[in-house]
Amino acid sequence: MILMTVILLNIPFGYWRENVKKFSVQWFLSVHLPVPVIMFLRIQMGLGWELSTYLMLVGAYFTGQYLGAMWHRRWEKSIPVSSCLVHDIVRSRWIIIIFRRYL
Repeated sequence: MILMTVILLNIPFGYWRENVKKFSVQWFLSVHLPVPVIMFLRIQMGLGWELSTYLMLVGAYFTGQYLGAMWHRRWEKSIPVSSCLVHDIVRSRWIIIIFRRYL
């Protein structure tokens, strides 16, 4: 359960990271802001600091970042995108609704 939470938490941050200049302040924030939340979840769930749990959470972290970046790259080919995943999801749904009216 915590692995899926970490992946889902990092998708918007990976989406954001893909649209900013590498090593800028926004890039740094998009990479590091989820870390305290993940640490909090780890402590609350009582996972401890064993190497195996650490490796699984790091893998989930990078998987979420990668999925967010891939989502951004795919949408970038078809619709105008911003750095905010939620904004782009809402906007893409409105585009679909408006487009259906004219068909």
